[in-house]
Amino acid sequence: MLSRLSRPKAVALCALPVVALLATAAFAPLPFSVAQPGMTANVLGENKGAPVITISGAPMRRTTGQLRMTTIEATGPDADVSLGDVIDGWFRTDRAVLPRDAVYPSGNTVKEIERHNAEQMRQSQDAASRAALRYLHVSDKDVKVTLRLADVGGPSAGLLFSLGIVDKLEGDGAGGDLTGGRTIAGTGTIDDTGTVGAVGGVGLKVQAARRDGATVFLVPKEECPDARAELPKGLRLVPVTTLNGAVEALVALEKGKGSVPGC
Repeated sequence: MLSRLSRPKAVALCALPVVALLATAAFAPLPFSVAQPGMTANVLGENKGAPVITISGAPMRRTTGQLRMTTIEATGPDADVSLGDVIDGWFRTDRAVLPRDAVYPSGNTVKEIERHNAEQMRQSQDAASRAALRYLHVSDKDVKVTLRLADVGGPSAGLLFSLGIVDKLEGDGAGGDLTGGRTIAGTGTIDDTGTVGAVGGVGLKVQAARRDGATVFLVPKEECPDARAELPKGLRLVPVTTLNGAVEALVALEKGKGSVPGC
């Protein structure tokens, strides 16, 4: 049994391992990635000096406004993320702490991840082209669409690619632009039928969109709560579930007529 006089010393000695453990944990790498708002790119314009959308077999319209696809940036699979990084990320609205395996499949090398993301992007571009041409009732045997976007992987730009193709070929159907001259941003996967899917990271993507001048953000409907949670001032959310619905919402917004859905 400890005497009253020896108790503070004993407590101090017991506390030393705890302090050492916390100090070690603060600098030890943890299985997390820290994500932040990434770059955006106007699919109606150029990227790295080359047009994002090139079409042969049909005349392309000259467009105004912007359709900006959005991204997030995450620490790499080999990066060391400390307890301090995690705590900092939890308390910042422009950061998100995610399990590393949710960002990078466990066991994959950096090269394998890059190949996987590049393949997802290629499949997304193919699906976006087919969905847009199907919406326009145009045969892919007559019209060829080429999409180029450097240094971006994954499927989340599908919706914006499809909208860009529609705008380049038809616009709003009455001689105007889908954007109405605005900077429109968004995210969402797309399949051949024009169905829009969720992507994740929308709380960070809305911040990237507003930072780069967007006033409207197209978001997969099921991700409205995540988008609202970190919504910057001056950015309007428009939920979408299909390419048809996205086009209709943009036309209604451009003309100031009809119903524009909201989150």
